[in-house]
Amino acid sequence: MPSRSQATRFPQHHQFAGLLSTLAIIFSLTATLHGQELPKAPGAEVFSLTPAPGFFTEPAVAVDPNNAQHVLAVFQDNVHASYSQDAGRTWHAAEGAAPANYRVSGDVSTAFDGRGHAFVCYIAFDKLGSFNYWGHNASRNGVFVRRSLDGGKTWEADHSPVSELPTAPGIPFEDKPSIVSDTSNSRYSGNLYVGWTRWTLTDSEMMLARSTDDGKTWSKPVEIDRHPGLPRDDNGAAEGFDGVVGPDGTLYAVWSQDDDIVFTTSRDGGQRFSRARPILHTAPIMFAIETLDRANGFPQIAIDPRNHRLYVTWSDYRNGDLDVFISTSSDGGKKWSAPARVNNDPVHNGAEQFFQWLAVDPTDGAVNVIFYDRRQNPLNNKDTQNKDPQNKSQIVVLARSTDGARSFQNYAWTSEPFEAGGVFFGDYSGIAASDGRVYGVWTEKPAAPQQKANEPDKKPENKSETKNEDEKPKRPGTVVKVGVADFKTAVKSSE
Repeated sequence: MPSRSQATRFPQHHQFAGLLSTLAIIFSLTATLHGQELPKAPGAEVFSLTPAPGFFTEPAVAVDPNNAQHVLAVFQDNVHASYSQDAGRTWHAAEGAAPANYRVSGDVSTAFDGRGHAFVCYIAFDKLGSFNYWGHNASRNGVFVRRSLDGGKTWEADHSPVSELPTAPGIPFEDKPSIVSDTSNSRYSGNLYVGWTRWTLTDSEMMLARSTDDGKTWSKPVEIDRHPGLPRDDNGAAEGFDGVVGPDGTLYAVWSQDDDIVFTTSRDGGQRFSRARPILHTAPIMFAIETLDRANGFPQIAIDPRNHRLYVTWSDYRNGDLDVFISTSSDGGKKWSAPARVNNDPVHNGAEQFFQWLAVDPTDGAVNVIFYDRRQNPLNNKDTQNKDPQNKSQIVVLARSTDGARSFQNYAWTSEPFEAGGVFFGDYSGIAASDGRVYGVWTEKPAAPQQKANEPDKKPENKSETKNEDEKPKRPGTVVKVGVADFKTAVKSSE
């Protein structure tokens, strides 16, 4: 049978020349894509929230809906908070966010209410149970919320227990809470919601509690999953709660369970919930990645308050390497679009993108996603091809869409790749957006000091200066950084 090229007549000369010209453009664009250098995020600035490395991970960030100058970033451990009163141009450390009556506190999230009050939500405990089987041999633990009446500058002395469990045989372990604030104009405005995973000896349950008095007291937790998940902190568990409130006061919530993203809603202020159902099938949401102790692609949900369009992001390895995905719904979550890639590097190129987080700017509807990116061509580095073939280092990337997530522009928020080996990196990063300014917060591992060329190794002058054989090397620490990008100013300057 003849091939298609043999069976098809050649076009006329001028048509053939036009075809060649078109193909040349396509090949040029493809080559540019494969060797792309990410543009710098407009107005990009990066600030360190931690003056020295330590055990700092899992940050979150929020913007005051009534005063966009007020921005709050939180991280662990224990609980830390930094605030800005000038839209992220300067940052200040706050005191008193961590509980004094527990040895460990972390897994932080944060939100503002409509009155400018800031909240930090966290777990606290004295010791963990069995590794990954947290409900086994758990000690006293709980989920707590602390309030600040001045945008995060000072924090109230007492926190409010959302769920607190005293030490007793067989108690559950509360994990990975996330706080959601209702700043709508609905009858439920002012409500606060906290969702989290409860690990028991036999299963994992998705729990939720609500507050109707500015976070002072909390309702009895209710289970909102259709059925419990597996009892280990791994694939099959009910884990990774995230929520958002629409303009009409509807609470939308997602989490991961059984290789699916599960979705539920409450239209009465968190008193009752629709039957939880899977909306998007994923590859396993927990995965191995070079240099990290663990990694996951837990989902986030956001809404454009102007048109009620919902967005969900997550990451998985359906393409072999990890990619960040997004899906949208324009009918309140009944139907969802096919998954689309957020990162714009070539498919199957082996580069990992992970630890994504999502924010929709309520003023212009722009969709913003932050993630770590291990593609080989970071900003302003001309000699990066095959520099890191083992996928051990990453930069921080901001992806932004202004067409309802139909396409994304990827920007480099950082330009110097950093490795993540030998240190705990947590489970997530954070992002928030308001009036064209975008705030991302993430964990980095500082580069080790390099010995200068031709500098001799320093040797001890006597035995007393030698290292004790029993002395363990210090574990490298991490720092938390916050990045700011300004798209509104960039648009004005280009006009």
